[in-house]
Amino acid sequence: MRVLMFGWEFPPHITGGLGTACYGLTRGLSHVEDLDVLFVVPKAYGDEDQSSIKLMGANNVSIRQRKVDINKFKKEMEYIEVDTHIIPYVDPEEYWKLTKVKVEGEKKIVQTNEEGKIDFSGKYGADLLHEISNYALVSNVIAQDNEFDVIHAHDWLAYPAGIAAKEASGKPLVVHVHATDFDRSGGSVNPTVFEIEKRGLDAADKVITVSNLTRNIIIEKYGIHPDKVVTVYNAVEPKEMEALPFKKNKGEKIVTFLGRITMQKGPEYFIEAAYRVLQKMENVRFVMAGSGDMMEKMIRRAAELQITDKFHFTGFLKGEEVFNMLRMSDLYVMPSVSEPFGISPLEAMQSNVPVLISYQSGVAEILNHAIKTNFWDIDAMADAMYGVLKYPSLSKMFIKHGKSEVESLKWEDSALRVKEVYDSVANLKVN
Repeated sequence: MRVLMFGWEFPPHITGGLGTACYGLTRGLSHVEDLDVLFVVPKAYGDEDQSSIKLMGANNVSIRQRKVDINKFKKEMEYIEVDTHIIPYVDPEEYWKLTKVKVEGEKKIVQTNEEGKIDFSGKYGADLLHEISNYALVSNVIAQDNEFDVIHAHDWLAYPAGIAAKEASGKPLVVHVHATDFDRSGGSVNPTVFEIEKRGLDAADKVITVSNLTRNIIIEKYGIHPDKVVTVYNAVEPKEMEALPFKKNKGEKIVTFLGRITMQKGPEYFIEAAYRVLQKMENVRFVMAGSGDMMEKMIRRAAELQITDKFHFTGFLKGEEVFNMLRMSDLYVMPSVSEPFGISPLEAMQSNVPVLISYQSGVAEILNHAIKTNFWDIDAMADAMYGVLKYPSLSKMFIKHGKSEVESLKWEDSALRVKEVYDSVANLKVN
């Protein structure tokens, strides 16, 4: 079986969990017999790991003198202009300005370079939806030029590409939901993004969600029939833990929040719980590692609570910086308001760190050896933090059983579930 897969990013050029999940899944699929994946991104850099898949950049495909079916692009479209670099999980309302462009008749004017190719930034910056539209246009050409059995599109950025490939080939489409705009915006959805998500979900022959939490949103908020939606949980890449290149202060505890500092991730609840813990303990420091639109507000709140001497903002961490931070930590906290899955707690457990997560996260559905509270229950969160930091035997228990549990979550198992989804649609006749 051949799979034509579309995603917006692929390691090492990633800004969040989406690229990590795509990488893990393709690695898992490489272990499935008689299955090959062609993974298409808007921009290929040339240094991506292609040991498990063949990777193609839409920026390397010439569309000169090619017939492109653009039925889906003939209507009036909205595209997004952004004044700052964003990532697809950040609440767009503060940044995005909606503008309209009219596409007339059977022809679409597209700017190409001397080789007849479209230049893509590969980022989440200016003219984001304009790039999504061009990505879909090139995907139509890619679908004409390649043999495959199933199309697989990851998240809303790639749904138009998946639809375009389906139109060109008549092959079945599977869309993979890693997050919805209800998660990113807290319910105040961007109508343009919602329309793209809805169109992709309607066009799909099957929908994969990363948790039952997300599955319920797809069914209830987007009106998709339950029989069409399947949950396949994420996993984590095996990693050998190296010794820290430095030592912590003796007797000092570190509690870490690691993620985007946005409303979705619940950073304000972390700070309020930290304040309560510091009323009882002095030998503890709190770290908020990441960046986002709420960062300045969180710094101000820490100052108001007069805990800045015990609170540290590191900015965005990547690669080994993430694992160094985790290995320093005595507790990892993810108080997300709405988290479709959440791979970072698995990485923390890999690093021998106890984890505290919200019930409002998809990963809470599969973890037995994680402490769970509601994101809004600051007192319960503070009590849990205090317990793990105060009583070494409790911490050791979560470390031991958590490590064993996370090692059982393999991408190969997730890949087999995805292969079952492929098999269920492979012989469908697509209109």
